[in-house]
Amino acid sequence: MDMHVEGSPAIEVRGLRKTFPGGVEAVKGIDFEVDAGEVFGLLGPNGAGKSTTIGMLSTAIVPTAGTARLAGFDVVRRPIQARAQSAVVFQDDVVDRPLSGRRNLEIHARLWGVAPQDAASRIEELTGPFGLAEILDRPAGTYSGGQRRRLEIARALLSRPGVLFLDEPTVGLDPRIRYELLDVIAGLRDEGRMTILLTTHYLDEAERLCDRVAIVHEGRIVALDSPKALLLAFGKEMVEVRVDGDPVRALARMRAGGVAGDDAFSVGSTVTVPLHDGVPSTRVVAAIGELGVPTVSVGARTPTLDDVYLRLTGERLASAA
Repeated sequence: MDMHVEGSPAIEVRGLRKTFPGGVEAVKGIDFEVDAGEVFGLLGPNGAGKSTTIGMLSTAIVPTAGTARLAGFDVVRRPIQARAQSAVVFQDDVVDRPLSGRRNLEIHARLWGVAPQDAASRIEELTGPFGLAEILDRPAGTYSGGQRRRLEIARALLSRPGVLFLDEPTVGLDPRIRYELLDVIAGLRDEGRMTILLTTHYLDEAERLCDRVAIVHEGRIVALDSPKALLLAFGKEMVEVRVDGDPVRALARMRAGGVAGDDAFSVGSTVTVPLHDGVPSTRVVAAIGELGVPTVSVGARTPTLDDVYLRLTGERLASAA
């Protein structure tokens, strides 16, 4: 029998799969664990399987195979107990717009069995830090997109969940409102009192908020580590070469000449060469010229998580999303 075990991971996923009617395999056997208090990111484009994964973990979608547990409770065999451990902020807005923000919060608290007196105090605790106090008695339909998002997160926190799922929490928001909301999420992260699983296709969100990131591509996890560790694999700098001709042949020539290592890669007409051991980019650029590699442009820059995704999948995250 499943039971909560003190000290067990907040989330445990083993061989999790989901195939929808018609044979669409959205999630293809993924494995990961999330420790209590950790902020864990699923990073990938739309259609990668991120939202389906959250659907299975939150018991909204039944897995085809594999297991998933929240605080030790199996999401299939013990769905009520598993669901009680978490709260979800979905990608789409689900607030009741004709009702006031306060009424939205009160109804949610009642549905989750929070006593009225406790609900009132929790609403007061949440609305100040979330910037909702002055608009709480206005209809939610008059809120901006960012205000409705903050209301949804505050509503999810009323039940004091051990695990908070945030599915693309800033999608569709303008840049200013998006960064304001990131500050709210960063505040939750800094408190460290709950486990957060965040899905996103924004690289800056993953780097800023997540302790670890699983890069998801076509229903599979292709890399999993801290953002810092994923970036360190590329060194502190990389040379990007736009080639005039065959990039595969150019990369082979660079490797044969000792300019590029095994972690260099080509996509389209561009060859990317990570630099290690303090090798200066000027030396590599000069060596590429000495090898006679035909180039259109050559430049040096610091690596990003997009480079990790690009090397693993052959496409940029921004274009894939």
